[in-house]
Amino acid sequence: MPELPELPVRPALDEISGTLAGRGVAVLVAPPGTGKTTLVPLALAAGSAGRVVVAEPRRLAARAAAARMAGLLGERVGETVGYAVRGDRKVGARTRIEVVTSGLLVRRLQQDPELGGVGTVILDECHERHLDADLLLALLLDARSGLRPDLRVLATSATVAADRLAELLGGQDAEPAPVVEVRGRTFPVQIGYVPPRSRERIEAQVARATRTALTESDGDILVFLPGVGEINRTAALLLDLDDVDVLPLHGRLGSAAQDSALRPGARRRIVLSTAVAESSLTVPGVRAVVDSGLSRVSRVDHRRGLSGLATVRVSAAVAEQRAGRAGREAPGHAWRCWPEYEHQTLPAYPEPEIRTAELTRLALELACWGTPDGSALSWWDAPPEGALTVARTVLHTLGALDDTDRVTPRGRAMAALGLHPRLARALLDGAARVGAKAAAEMVVLMDDDTLAAGVDATAALRALRTERPPRWTREVQRLTRLVVEHRAAGHLGGGSATDPAPATGTSPVAGPDTDSSPGARSGDAAALMIALAQPERLARRRGSGSASYLMAGGTAVTLPPGSGLAAAEWLAVAVADRDPGRAEGRIRLAAIADEDLAREAAPGLLTGGDEVRWDGGDVVARRVERLGAIVVAEKPLRTPDPDLVRRAVRQGLRTEGLDLLRWSDDARNLRQRLDFLHRTLGAPWPAVDDAGLVSDLDSWLGPELATARRRADLARIDAGTALRRLLPWPEAARLDELAPERLEVPSGSRIRLDYTADQPVLAVKVQEIFGWTDPPTLADGRAPILLHLLSPAQRPVAVTADLPSFWKTGWPQVRADLRGRYPKHAWPEDPTAVPAHRGTARRARPA
Repeated sequence: MPELPELPVRPALDEISGTLAGRGVAVLVAPPGTGKTTLVPLALAAGSAGRVVVAEPRRLAARAAAARMAGLLGERVGETVGYAVRGDRKVGARTRIEVVTSGLLVRRLQQDPELGGVGTVILDECHERHLDADLLLALLLDARSGLRPDLRVLATSATVAADRLAELLGGQDAEPAPVVEVRGRTFPVQIGYVPPRSRERIEAQVARATRTALTESDGDILVFLPGVGEINRTAALLLDLDDVDVLPLHGRLGSAAQDSALRPGARRRIVLSTAVAESSLTVPGVRAVVDSGLSRVSRVDHRRGLSGLATVRVSAAVAEQRAGRAGREAPGHAWRCWPEYEHQTLPAYPEPEIRTAELTRLALELACWGTPDGSALSWWDAPPEGALTVARTVLHTLGALDDTDRVTPRGRAMAALGLHPRLARALLDGAARVGAKAAAEMVVLMDDDTLAAGVDATAALRALRTERPPRWTREVQRLTRLVVEHRAAGHLGGGSATDPAPATGTSPVAGPDTDSSPGARSGDAAALMIALAQPERLARRRGSGSASYLMAGGTAVTLPPGSGLAAAEWLAVAVADRDPGRAEGRIRLAAIADEDLAREAAPGLLTGGDEVRWDGGDVVARRVERLGAIVVAEKPLRTPDPDLVRRAVRQGLRTEGLDLLRWSDDARNLRQRLDFLHRTLGAPWPAVDDAGLVSDLDSWLGPELATARRRADLARIDAGTALRRLLPWPEAARLDELAPERLEVPSGSRIRLDYTADQPVLAVKVQEIFGWTDPPTLADGRAPILLHLLSPAQRPVAVTADLPSFWKTGWPQVRADLRGRYPKHAWPEDPTAVPAHRGTARRARPA
């Protein structure tokens, strides 16, 4: 082996090899740039038997690592060092080191659990916590505990939080795996912060920070952005720069463009990259980093049925790794596009993808491994039970699992395609409808929607067929070949509860043996393929001229302006997402569909029946046919089921409240008195608040509800009569004693009590209670009365719950005020010594 470069990991190579040989497992903690991805595999291959397989989280990293190692050996890729990613493999008979993606190694492990010929597996960049990497770790540990105890496993991480990883590798009944730590050789990095301006888009903010970096630093600039769209928009804002090359770097680029971004150039470079450059790639010549502070991660909104990529803030660990890229070769600068005070609010580490992602593909791999719920495996973080249950439900619908959750032959065929199970279903079943190549073309577009320049999937498909970009063409050829192989093996169609009906002579799509061509009806094929993959995303316009659509899964989505699809009544939505805080999702890729195609592609979602419900303030009865949540057809019902009507009336009361009934003053007063007794005395006096009454409608409204059919019937029901059914006996005989409707005062008047407040209120003219020194109490003495004392003109002059105290201390001031306003009335100095009276003109005489 030739002389290896002097990278920080080199002095530790013997220790790593010896530790791995002694224990069979180890954890290597080393920051980016130490050489762990390139030097360690070379050292292990030189000192051990068997092939060394390096698992990388990304295709770009796998290709770059293989190229770097081959270059160190003075060879071409495919000789001693090779790589394999989906759709591209370069290995030879002499290959000792093979760099693969984590997902590809999962597939290889499923096909050969013993990994014949492999001596060592290196799991690179475990700290990134990608879903495939976590699954691969769990499967490798399971294989090693049984079939391959001699298989050596080395896990590498750029963060020091490796304790849990060491425990997993060590096994349940053994000591944790040894941890070898290598310190990086880095130069100081000066950190600056570039907060956003008012209403400034992230692309404009990043472009502004990049221009600052150009003037205040030397060397190349590495810019981190969340996705391809942001990269393209930022590049457009930097087009005016002279003597600078602006280069994108992301996993969707062709290999030539990726290699160009990873090679030093003749001129100064600005490399606009996604997260691929955080830890597993080295971009030479970088002296400055501009960090948007954003990352794109997998998320699923189970309630709305939307899954995909979400833009989130990076963690503090990721921000540190990104900034460290500027100090690999010399002192550097890093500009962070957020206020400095916000840095302390960043999460410490990235959220593991297994906790937040859609798990259908994971569930299929687990079923193929023989543990559908994953309980037999050792996990870094176990998959959430709810998300895994949802995923298995989807797999049952696709025909990938049987009734016992075991994988079916069809499920194994779907897994072997290396696609999401929904796309695999569309490819296998769609090939019988539109031809293998046409099906593959649309599946590749759905799998990589960045290939589409707009929302219209049909237009995007036509453009791809005309332009034939190499990446798309290679993947189409690969999938077409696989479809032909599976067709020969008998795996096409017939395994799903929602499979389309057999093709007929009037089917709008091409026949089973057609090959796609620019002249084929690609619009119908596109919509059908989308519907096969995502039947819940068939969508119908919500109103005439509206841009809002309701998907069969029940989620509302909006069509963006200028999509070219505005005239469509039906859409097959391939890609949709939802920004935080927005009620509706946003359509990103769709094709025009129609009702016939929806019925044909998703018969399992069709349901029909009588619906009687409260709608718009009344009972609506109709016979409805639905496609999921979408109403396809309806007609009024003249004689609906009486039980359904009664249920709808009850729903109306629960939805709109008890004001639908007729409430007289006496009824409201009775309810208030009962509520007072319930609050004061408790049982057996019933709760008569809205929640209490609505929860038990039959106990007091039963007879009336039995004949009510609509809103008008409810308006005729006397709520007071119905409410009296709740009176408890024999206690009800004391209702007027405990909570009288009216109270007789010293003047002889019977005045209504107000029970609406927490304490019963008696509003009375002060003259009518002259001589009253001890007002009565209510509810067996438990509730005093609150007196609202009024003037002769019925205006309040005092409020008191302690009348004796008021006569002594409050009355003199009130008396002085009343004498001035009402001189014709008697206002005695001692109101307890004169009789009360109702009149307003005669003067009261002492008794």
